[in-house]
Amino acid sequence: MKPHEYTELDATALAALLRSGEVGRDEVEAVARKCLDRADADLNALTRPLFEPGLSHDPDGPLAGVPFVVKDSGPVAAGVPFTLGSRALYGAVSDTDQDVMARFRAAGLVALGQSTAPELGLSFATESAAHGLTRNPWDPERGVGGSSGGSAALVAAGAVPFAHGNDGGGSIRVPAAACGVVGLKPSRGRVPCGPLVGEAAFGLVCEFGLTRTVRDAALLLDLVGAPPVGEKHVAPPPPLGTHRDALRADPGRLRIAVSTRPWAPVEADPQVAEAARDAGRVLEWIGHTVAEDAPDFDGEDVVEASVLAAISTAAALSAGPRPADPALMEAVPGRILSEARGYGALEVMACVQAQHRVTRPVGRFFQGYDLLVTPTLAALPAPHGTLDHGAEHTVRSWLRTIYAHGPFTAPFNVAGNPAVSLPLAQSREGLPIGVQLVAAHGREDLLLAVAAQLEEAVPWRDRRPHLAVD
Repeated sequence: MKPHEYTELDATALAALLRSGEVGRDEVEAVARKCLDRADADLNALTRPLFEPGLSHDPDGPLAGVPFVVKDSGPVAAGVPFTLGSRALYGAVSDTDQDVMARFRAAGLVALGQSTAPELGLSFATESAAHGLTRNPWDPERGVGGSSGGSAALVAAGAVPFAHGNDGGGSIRVPAAACGVVGLKPSRGRVPCGPLVGEAAFGLVCEFGLTRTVRDAALLLDLVGAPPVGEKHVAPPPPLGTHRDALRADPGRLRIAVSTRPWAPVEADPQVAEAARDAGRVLEWIGHTVAEDAPDFDGEDVVEASVLAAISTAAALSAGPRPADPALMEAVPGRILSEARGYGALEVMACVQAQHRVTRPVGRFFQGYDLLVTPTLAALPAPHGTLDHGAEHTVRSWLRTIYAHGPFTAPFNVAGNPAVSLPLAQSREGLPIGVQLVAAHGREDLLLAVAAQLEEAVPWRDRRPHLAVD
């Protein structure tokens, strides 16, 4: 297998070739390693040398032999060191698998490396003092978004068909938009976050990944998306049996809203806004009913509710035998950690109430509409250094800063809805533009069915970034 043959295949197609015996697992892994090394040399998207050997997995799993990477987002895989993008965590090693990692292994996925993330995952720019800048394969002078930025860059470059990510305010969808790939954030309660936490960041964080195709997102959601017994939040099973079944079914004539108005005091870039409106026009052409509308809530409540993510991070890093030292961190994450450690119960509960003030109007909105279409980002992929991690910020001022760049994603972490970023457009400069689709809680089936319709109507698979590995 040649690199150009490997990079043409999504995980679904690669798994089929492996099952048929047309290619061997050792052959695929060897090519994947070469592609990862090449991509990392161009993009700086890996935190450390490749795993030797790849992490253990079920050789009989449905994706047995398909390579992927895990994100440096904490103690993900047993025995694997992690830093969370921070020098304060050098030397930390996970002593257990996350539930989602156990399911990756059971699916047969072969983890070959660890992808970069900003410090503590608290940024929409994957630029850290610990690991440096991760470069965008479409334009190396621009960033890859965050916090699952290294994963998005490696998928976009063709180094792996799938990469692990997680999303607490846009951390899958923002880098998906910046790098031109598919980024699905599942419903709250769809993919487990245990065993170390019961609900990550008060339910704001979801585990999943980034793919190049919608069918891969559906396949992977079927493989990792069943909650374990005893979870506080549980999403309902897909109505048609599997999410892959939803891709083959006609969703019917849906009621779809389109909005390009950010929930922050910023204006969306005209090219970005037009991409979302174009998606609405395509959906109307397909046969759906499309109107301009959006949920009505206060953007400041999104900021207040998002403070819960900082509180959760502070609590996690304060536990254990060696609490993380803010003095070893970059200025912004260090101050956020120190500030969040000082919050009392009343302030925490005020943030929880802000979460409810977002969740309720979003829930009511989806009683009248099946889907919402928005831009994913308010701007094109940002040049390096746009988000200054050395600036003077409080928790809230930093959240307002990053949400000025990406104001469309975080409301649906707060509310718990499934959302996906699709690479439907390109700017005049040749940069990818993501369009976000959002559905009611538990309705990934509708989300993926319509995403598949858009993928067929506005295909993106033949677009290749300048720094693709082939």
